[in-house]
Amino acid sequence: MAAAKAAMVLAGEREVRISSPDRVIYEATDTTPEVTKVMVAEYFASVEEGLMRALRDRPTALERWTSGVRPGMKLATGPQDKDADAFYQKRVPKGAPDYLETVQITFPSGRTAEEICPTEIAVPVWCAHMGTLTFHPWPVRRDDVDHPDELRIDLDPQPGTTFGDAVRVAGVARELLSDLGITGYAKTSGNRGIHIYVRIAPEWEFSDVRHAAIAFGRELEKRDGGVTTAWWKEERGERIFIDFNQNTRDRTIASAYSLRPLPGAPVSTPMSWDELATVTDPRAYNLFSVPSRLAVDGDPWEGIDDVHHSLQPLLDLWEQHPVELNYPPDHPKMPGEPPRVQPSKKVASHWDAAGNRVE
Repeated sequence: MAAAKAAMVLAGEREVRISSPDRVIYEATDTTPEVTKVMVAEYFASVEEGLMRALRDRPTALERWTSGVRPGMKLATGPQDKDADAFYQKRVPKGAPDYLETVQITFPSGRTAEEICPTEIAVPVWCAHMGTLTFHPWPVRRDDVDHPDELRIDLDPQPGTTFGDAVRVAGVARELLSDLGITGYAKTSGNRGIHIYVRIAPEWEFSDVRHAAIAFGRELEKRDGGVTTAWWKEERGERIFIDFNQNTRDRTIASAYSLRPLPGAPVSTPMSWDELATVTDPRAYNLFSVPSRLAVDGDPWEGIDDVHHSLQPLLDLWEQHPVELNYPPDHPKMPGEPPRVQPSKKVASHWDAAGNRVE
């Protein structure tokens, strides 16, 4: 059988070529029909308002599922995953169109790369042609890639907890933000978690934003016993983990209006706080339902860029208990960081008071 001809998808003022348009990306489920590659491209074009609010002028890594999403498929998270079915693209792919713009970013290692920097909707649509389902923008803009303009609070349910638990904790987080005079914007993760974003003035280093996230998490722990900031999984228990390290350089979260590689093509969906409090099944927000929701009701995050908050209230909380927590394993060891040893495997006599290994 001859291969299907390429399709053209209108994205803003451009037509974008989509090869293999009939390739099945998501198989049908009991509640949703199958999704083809061209449908993914058309979806991104249809949510232009919200998607570009999330991506515009931000260095963005791509999560590419070039063969589609199937049970048992694996996403590569490092060079050891050579047989993975999907991967993160942190550098501009070959064959990028001339309208695609880039910006140079610096990894924690000091290495640099030219990364995609979306400036128009044709770019995400072209990324769909390349098998992209999820966009991972940095919390910075292209005119200052070293100073974040977003604080990202990731409510990550641990085994034994539910999406309902994340919803409850999100309500506590909303109250805490209000007490601090800060406006936060919530979205589903597209899976079991919830993400809360706060626009901040780009005046602080990544380390400051991370410390603010730790301080926020510690305050949430005081207000809700079902919350933890414990980095090691064995210490988290059945609680909602506040993943403070999502604010570390080169750590990113799936953007608003990104698809997630799960059955039914779920979407990471922005919501008002009142709506979020009523949601029981985040899978209802998917490629089929979100475009009409956006067209009829608008983007709940429409006002997110209207105010840029000071990070100082959270940094004041940090100064009340400035105890460092572990960085991700691929990040250089940082001053004051605890030993990177799983607590159950740590032998106290092998470490000095500063956290250095004693041979």
